[in-house]
Amino acid sequence: MARKVSIGNLASEVMKQMEEYASVTAEGMKKAVNSAGKTVRQEIKATAPARSGDYAKSWSVKKVNETSTKLELTVYSRNRYQLAHLLEYGHGLHQGGRTRAFPHISEAEAKGAEQLENDIERMLRNG
Repeated sequence: MARKVSIGNLASEVMKQMEEYASVTAEGMKKAVNSAGKTVRQEIKATAPARSGDYAKSWSVKKVNETSTKLELTVYSRNRYQLAHLLEYGHGLHQGGRTRAFPHISEAEAKGAEQLENDIERMLRNG
């Protein structure tokens, strides 16, 4: 005797499971993005050139955009934003020549991107 399976019930159960997986995955990715943003900020603070320490202390993370499926963060210098580019790349002097560059932002960004990638892979692998 053949067993009858309702396609409608099966489809709704599959959709329910897919929605649950998407929700769990989105939350895991948001946690990974938050963690990477904090890592970038901490790395910049640790490697920033320091005379008084004010520049390193000025770095912060802010949420730019968040929906149910995405999160965008910006890591920025609160009161020393003009200095960030000059320190990262160096700049020309009015009497000629250039100052030395202190690349600290791009290195922190690369470290944060690597951490984000590893965290997402780990989250997807472990569920």
